[in-house]
Amino acid sequence: MQICSFPLFTPTPSLSFPNPLSPFHSSAHFSSLSVPYTTARRSIPLQASASDSAKVSTSSIVVDNSTAADSTAFVIRARNRIGLLQVITRVFKVLGLTVDRATVEFEGDFFVKKFFVTDSHGNKIEDCDSLERIKRALAEAVGGDGYGTVSVARSAAANPGVVVRRPGLVEGVGERRAKAERMFSLMDGFLKNDPLSLQKDILNHVEYTVARSRFSFDDFEAYQIGLSEMEEGKRDFALSHSVRDRLIERWHDTHSYFKRTKPKRLYFLSLEFLMGRSLSNSVINLGIQDQYAEALSQLGFEFEVLAEQEGDAALGNGGLARLSACQMDSLATLDYPAWGYGLRYEYGLFRQVIVDGYQHEQPDYWLNFGNPWEIERIHVTYEVKFYGTVEEVDMNGEKHHVWVPGETVEAVAYDNPIPGYGTRNTLNLRLWAAKPSNQFDLEAYNTGDYINSVVNRQRAETISNVLYPDDRNHQGKELRLKQQYFFVSASLQDIIRRFKEAHDNFDELPDKGVFRLSQCSVMQYSPLQQLGLACPRNVVSRYLIVATVALHLNDTHPSLSIAEIMRILVDEEHLGWNKAWDIACKVFSFTTHTMVAEGLEKIPVDLLGSLLPRHLQELKKKIGLDYNRLSRMSIVEEGAVKNIRMANLSIVCAHIVNGVSKLHLDTLKMTTFKDFCELWPEKFQYKTNGVTQRRWIVVSNPSLCALISKWLGTEAWIRNADLLTGLRDHVDNPDFHQEWKMLNPTPSDAVIVVDVEGDWLPHRQQSVAQQINPKLSPRYLGPFQVKKVNKMRLAEYIEAMSGVKVSLDAMFDVQVKRIHEYKRQLLNIFGIIHRYDCLKNMDKNDLRKVVPRVCIIGGKAAPGYEIAKKIIKLCHSVAEKINNDSDIGDLLKLVFIPDYNVSVAELVIPGADLSQHLSTAGHEASGTGSMKFLMNGCLLLATADGSTVEIIEEIGSDNLFLFGAKVQEVAELRKKGSTLKVPLQFARVLRMVRDGYFGYKDYFKSLCDTVEIGRDFYLLGPDFGSYLEAQAAADKAFVEPEKWIKMSILSAAGSGRFSSDRTIQEYAERTWKIDPCRCPL
Repeated sequence: MQICSFPLFTPTPSLSFPNPLSPFHSSAHFSSLSVPYTTARRSIPLQASASDSAKVSTSSIVVDNSTAADSTAFVIRARNRIGLLQVITRVFKVLGLTVDRATVEFEGDFFVKKFFVTDSHGNKIEDCDSLERIKRALAEAVGGDGYGTVSVARSAAANPGVVVRRPGLVEGVGERRAKAERMFSLMDGFLKNDPLSLQKDILNHVEYTVARSRFSFDDFEAYQIGLSEMEEGKRDFALSHSVRDRLIERWHDTHSYFKRTKPKRLYFLSLEFLMGRSLSNSVINLGIQDQYAEALSQLGFEFEVLAEQEGDAALGNGGLARLSACQMDSLATLDYPAWGYGLRYEYGLFRQVIVDGYQHEQPDYWLNFGNPWEIERIHVTYEVKFYGTVEEVDMNGEKHHVWVPGETVEAVAYDNPIPGYGTRNTLNLRLWAAKPSNQFDLEAYNTGDYINSVVNRQRAETISNVLYPDDRNHQGKELRLKQQYFFVSASLQDIIRRFKEAHDNFDELPDKGVFRLSQCSVMQYSPLQQLGLACPRNVVSRYLIVATVALHLNDTHPSLSIAEIMRILVDEEHLGWNKAWDIACKVFSFTTHTMVAEGLEKIPVDLLGSLLPRHLQELKKKIGLDYNRLSRMSIVEEGAVKNIRMANLSIVCAHIVNGVSKLHLDTLKMTTFKDFCELWPEKFQYKTNGVTQRRWIVVSNPSLCALISKWLGTEAWIRNADLLTGLRDHVDNPDFHQEWKMLNPTPSDAVIVVDVEGDWLPHRQQSVAQQINPKLSPRYLGPFQVKKVNKMRLAEYIEAMSGVKVSLDAMFDVQVKRIHEYKRQLLNIFGIIHRYDCLKNMDKNDLRKVVPRVCIIGGKAAPGYEIAKKIIKLCHSVAEKINNDSDIGDLLKLVFIPDYNVSVAELVIPGADLSQHLSTAGHEASGTGSMKFLMNGCLLLATADGSTVEIIEEIGSDNLFLFGAKVQEVAELRKKGSTLKVPLQFARVLRMVRDGYFGYKDYFKSLCDTVEIGRDFYLLGPDFGSYLEAQAAADKAFVEPEKWIKMSILSAAGSGRFSSDRTIQEYAERTWKIDPCRCPL
């Protein structure tokens, strides 16, 4: 037999690489001992060898296609050990193969097993690539339990095979070997995913995890089952725990694989992640949704009903937070080695409650019943310092600064698995919760000061209680700064601790060892001697961090990371300042999501000096006291109150600065960061934001998902959204039109008639609606009912939430996003008032030609943003007038959806016909809401702002409704001031509100003042005429079915470009320089 060896992993002889899965932790064992164990899911890197020593025992895998006519034989010779047979059969099962029969023979300590296997169609396997993949998987299962040599061999019959060699055990360790084999044989496979196994797991969690009877539990308890009244507020989740068990398997394997292969890692720092519900997303990404649905059905439950029991994790607000969640999903799906870091907010932003049309903020007690998806790591804690003084001390003849804190808080880690789709990779989102320092508690109790102990606890926990504390006063500003520093300090301590664990023995590496490590990453660096690293161990380790770590700042909230890493490297690792700064500049990248300088974050110098005195000293070393530099480029902003410009600090340090759309980057270059762009043009890039099609089509609109897969002939688009362009090939296919038409029915499918009493009724489809169970998931419906059911579910939600009944034949016109003046919800409301005014003045013949509208608005206003709150109140006042006008009936309804979140979005977006994105041109950095609607075939009515410019390029301006001033026109319009002319329709609408037509005349006065001529900064008046024209065009298209359907298809077909997968791939290749690291089977 000819042997051809190839190296997989060759450690340097002078190094000791600990095996994270070995039960023996002492490095003394590692150099001479290899412990075999069995596992279907762990692959240990193998030590290559070029020699064929007699001391090395061999195992082989040979393919034989000549023995049987109807099957392929895999002949496996391997050392006999507990559990290996189950491992091998499981590999065949996972690969979709069927074992027809098998034989076993023994040769001493070895066995020879022959498996006769067929593919999923019952045929022999003859494709060479398929055979090679199967052999690799079997080789991994057979050889994944020790360090050895893998060689490719050919038998006398010319059948390809794989030979696995493994070094023998040293003498005297038989007892330990037996214990190790026993331990790993008990963990030799995955949890099973057949319905019966899933049922057992769910019921076991019901009885043993949450101590409830498996014979008596309801829908809510099947998902969320309480413990006892004595433990009020503590809830565990049976179904969720069953799913989480499977996530944890993959999660452990992924990170063990990362530890062994040591790829360059990304650490994604974001102050907020709006994850939404995890159950449906997890089972879809794991590929076991149907199995769970069947298992629960046999127990008498519906998966969709149980999934509705889950609440949203209140870990963020708006587009930035949801973008972070989409990007974590894409990082996992694309197999990139990454960690996410954030805060575990006790109450989130706030729960929006509407009382008499006014917004009220209440704590969002989302953790009251526990969070089954998180794993508390009580052993992973870090001390975070605040206040105090900085002292100089002499160490080895050199002066060093020591921060003596006035207050310390403990950061406790909570880990959340993030599964990828179509891959085993499962990433980690680590969130920090603030807890009081044990030292303070102990001191207080020892002195009998119990009240002070409680106060200390409350003060510490306040840090991670609420997202974005109100910073209108000094206390709020201090709390927000505390929150940001707490986040970055804990995260960086964790990152550097992990790095030092992995690279503890690199201090005496020869140049070639470090150079080899550099080659493992995309970024290349000079050999050690060129870096001046003939230095102590910590200097070597810190320079290796450049080749193995990428830190990404998602907006300015984590920008204190720069000052913190400088403090750690200089004060704790004792690097020189210049070397530490060089490292910081190489590891950090920065994405800004702000368009205008006024929106950039600033920290008062005095506050920074009080709370973080050492960090202010480090910043002054970089910026000096040269206050004569151009004020707009300085990290310090001069004025009555000096501020630290966090964006400027991030730009100066980061090696790449990212915009989030092409228009955004152009704005940064021309205005916001013009001076920086001229100084460092190579730093500035853009990666247009994206959203994940897995959440916004597969989870939210499963029947649309099925229709797309049917016409594309593949489900590969779920991982490669570019394939959605294939829908364009069918845009003129009448059969495809028919199915899409039923997904998106228009009023031509039903005649709107008036009964004798003047009530507007949908004539035909009302009877259809009564026959469909609105609680039934679209996944179980044919394609002809999908859109109707999506709209019915949304209509039912609207009625339950507001008491307003809406017509299913009306156009569902939606604007859901954070309430802000630049997003111009006020323009939408003024348009609705104009429409209402027109309807009131029409005769009955004209009314019959009107397209019915259900106008839906949703979003939260910041607690201190009075104008935004008045917009919400105006919306409710107008809605009360319109919805109770019997002359209008179903021709126009206005609904405000309170407490808008991800779960509500998953209900609204599939049911929307038209989506409005009305930001004043030049104010929206990207805008991901439009992408979610686009993916669902919803038509857009929008300004040419943010990513809409690129959407126009992709789908064509004929396939959406554009209006408003362009970016280059906005400045000129503002210059006109009081001379600016506005349409008469706008003046009339404004006068109706001012005169109290909708009540609350005095309350709305200040709101009306903001849009008067000369004060209309966001140009509602100048854009109003164009806006009404776009609305009229939408009405016209809605009653032309073929045109509407074609526009809808082309919208979905062009949405692939706006997948977060594309965004992440661009970041990985152009900014982070990281490679995929796919965890093997």
